[in-house]
Amino acid sequence: MALSNEDNLRLNVLLANKVQAIRIDESKMIVYALSERGEAKIQLHPNCRDELYLRLVRELISGYILGSPGGYPVYLKRWTRMGQSKDDSLEQLLMLGEPEAVVAVVHAPGLTPELARRTWWAMPDADNARSLLRNENVARDEFAKLLAAYLVEYLPFEEDVANLIESVRLILQPGLIDEETRQKIWIKGRTKTAYFIGFLLMQPDDLPNPLLLPARLDADHIQTCLSPLVAKGNQIATQLLRTTSGSGQIFLETCERVLRKPSNQEVVNTLFEVIAGYFESIRPDDYDDDMNILSLIERASNLCETCEDTTSVERREVLAVLPEMQDAIKAMLILSGLGYSVLRPIFSRTTAIGSLMRKKLAPLTGPILEQFAVLQQ
Repeated sequence: MALSNEDNLRLNVLLANKVQAIRIDESKMIVYALSERGEAKIQLHPNCRDELYLRLVRELISGYILGSPGGYPVYLKRWTRMGQSKDDSLEQLLMLGEPEAVVAVVHAPGLTPELARRTWWAMPDADNARSLLRNENVARDEFAKLLAAYLVEYLPFEEDVANLIESVRLILQPGLIDEETRQKIWIKGRTKTAYFIGFLLMQPDDLPNPLLLPARLDADHIQTCLSPLVAKGNQIATQLLRTTSGSGQIFLETCERVLRKPSNQEVVNTLFEVIAGYFESIRPDDYDDDMNILSLIERASNLCETCEDTTSVERREVLAVLPEMQDAIKAMLILSGLGYSVLRPIFSRTTAIGSLMRKKLAPLTGPILEQFAVLQQ
């Protein structure tokens, strides 16, 4: 079996004209090619089953580009998805008309903004947009704004919560969207708290504040007392100033909103990681992955009472000038230890989501909300 004479001739002429990328619309049996002069297309005229004919087309293309009709080897798919394609072969991969080859280029660490544009022409979808925006070279390029705009438009149709969170996080990279768009995405969090997670991950100290939530009433007093300690590098003092500031109070309020109404376990897991990351600078060295909520609270309480760890000097310095901050320090130590170990006793026994999940989480969320309240006084 061979290609029709017309298709064979037109494909060879096409390939001889310095093609930059090729994509194949299998449903319409059209081959599209991108070159410096623009886009060209060839309407195929199959003389056998479409599936077989497309294989013949790809064999011809592969033979011309790679010198082998074998096409994009199946055994290389996983390897290249892991970002291990050789940089010098990326241009060739985009000319094969193989979706998996395009994905391989998307994940390649040596991807340039120009190659990113070609991959986007070849296969514009949400997964590829996210992968491209994870690449620092691409994210800093003007082209990244187009990818961000695509993801913004796609957000209402994203069904996977993890992908939605990641899309929001990537969209919020500096310079990709304007403030109006940022505020519109934030508002969506009122009905779907997963949106807030993306903001908490990317902009924990610069969250939108439409309600004009102020700093704690005693924030100025705390800053006056602790500024000398902050200047000398006291992490406890630094974290207290951060948490009691206006941005810190917005962070806590947003975390509380998510914690009161998470949609599924993915949201809860990520929220706990976000909270722990926010307080990571003061996390005690002896915290481990075996703690549940009760043992976490007990350890934090013991540390505050005995000062027997590496941050005890810093805590004593803070309490010497602000003894009333004892409970706030304890709350921060508890929040710094959140993680899957705290969730394991519940999530290892249930796959519940929604209201049933929230009911099962009540013994855990209650104590955490108490720590938020201490820091919001």
